[in-house]
Amino acid sequence: MASSDDIRAPQAETAETPARRRGRRGRRDGTGSDAPIEQKPFRARRNPFQPVACVSADELESIHNASLDVLENIGIDFINPEAKAVLAAAGVEVPASGDRIRMDRGLVLEALSHAPAEFTLHARNPAHNLRVGGDSVIWSGVASAPNCADAAGGRRPGSQEDFRDFVRLSQVFNVIDLNGGYPVEPVDLHASIRHLDCISDFVTLTDKAFHIYSLGRERNLDGMEIARIALGLTDEEFSKTPCTISIINSSSPLRLDTPMLQGIIEMSRRGQPIVLTPFTLAGAMAPVTIAGALVQQNAEALAGLAFAQIVRPGAPVVYGGFTSNVDMKSGAPAFGTPEYMQAALVGGQLARRYNIPYRSSAVCAANSPDAQAAYETVFSLWGALMGGANYVKHAAGWLEGGLTAGFEKFIIDIDLLQMLDTFLQPLDVSTEALAVDAIRDVGPGGHFFGTAHTQSRYKTAFYPPIISDWRNFETWQEAGSPTAYDKAQRLHKTALAEYEAPPLDPAIAEELAGFVARRKAEGGAPTDF
Repeated sequence: MASSDDIRAPQAETAETPARRRGRRGRRDGTGSDAPIEQKPFRARRNPFQPVACVSADELESIHNASLDVLENIGIDFINPEAKAVLAAAGVEVPASGDRIRMDRGLVLEALSHAPAEFTLHARNPAHNLRVGGDSVIWSGVASAPNCADAAGGRRPGSQEDFRDFVRLSQVFNVIDLNGGYPVEPVDLHASIRHLDCISDFVTLTDKAFHIYSLGRERNLDGMEIARIALGLTDEEFSKTPCTISIINSSSPLRLDTPMLQGIIEMSRRGQPIVLTPFTLAGAMAPVTIAGALVQQNAEALAGLAFAQIVRPGAPVVYGGFTSNVDMKSGAPAFGTPEYMQAALVGGQLARRYNIPYRSSAVCAANSPDAQAAYETVFSLWGALMGGANYVKHAAGWLEGGLTAGFEKFIIDIDLLQMLDTFLQPLDVSTEALAVDAIRDVGPGGHFFGTAHTQSRYKTAFYPPIISDWRNFETWQEAGSPTAYDKAQRLHKTALAEYEAPPLDPAIAEELAGFVARRKAEGGAPTDF
């Protein structure tokens, strides 16, 4: 799994395109036909439910205080000279030799007090701007998988073509809010220039906000410059406008390495958000107890988040939780487990305690898009939503513990996300929705199929699934007994056929192409850290 991502005035689009028109009509009969894909418009999603508390207030304070004890008395390695110089200038005691830093709890909490409770992540299409924090819910697809898989090509190393197809899918489906990293690593592109092609593809193939990797200072600087060009901002405007985001993973246990620290420094200095996410696997890189793993997760997260505020007070940050357990028989990571759900709930409680936006994930350990993949993904999503997560990463397409991005899994997950999106919309209890007049008109023993109340609402009354099949057995059998996987194969191709590149200002396209060409000619970024 990749070390940088959990396992490693813009132009508005106002014209109605054919794809947008198609998105408002289509499949309602559950037949799996090749009609246009049914979906609702892009929207600012809110979670109307109160987050679930997994532990009491006193128990949460125990985790909080234990984390601060770890930072004060055990310490955490900051493996970067510049980061240690920044800490020393802030009054942190830095040893003459070695990397271990012990952080005073008062300094940590004072630094965290400057972190914003929410912020707006800007896209080149302002209609796709995202509020991060509060009751907002943001979904992005699978990221950082070295392999991809579909029915036609099987499991294979990722390519640029596969990468671009996933990016196109992220644009087609309105329920995907953010390009949250490379869906699959295009290993046919040299690592020194891969980021230039991939990030510029985010700009040209989509008009949604996007993630850049913290894999060395040059990649951060290049990614931020591409984001600045995409939104048509001056340097000064860019530093005041969050418009790209980066995951920062601690190297558990208790280490922040040079690429990650450079990412915090460069992103925070220019006002771009980081998501500090320890990857703490209970029983492997963290204590075997979930409580102990959460103490370590929190200590590592607080160290990185406080450091971001030391670099630039008020820099936008997100508290990331990615604690799960391992299979104690094999040592393999497990996801979507009961323990993962508990950790997701407590992670949300901790983030709210510090008044910082919260990130979680929708993940599974299944090797194929089967029943295991479905229930583990649902459990992960449920833990994230009930934990109050503002940003749910890997929400479509994740397989094999993050080692594979599945095209069919992506489509199946889209159906799941669209169902959850409907579930999160407030229930209509208006006078018309209470339907007392309709009940009076039908009376005892009647039915509601032909009433005016039903006829005026039936087209939009319920969520129309794109994968679930509601036909009776005989009709389904006559149609060839299609499975969810069969439907996802077809819809994968249908979605790519519906894709249309969003408009891009020609001046921005020219400046972007010139920058990418120049940086490639200069050799791109180093491949060693």
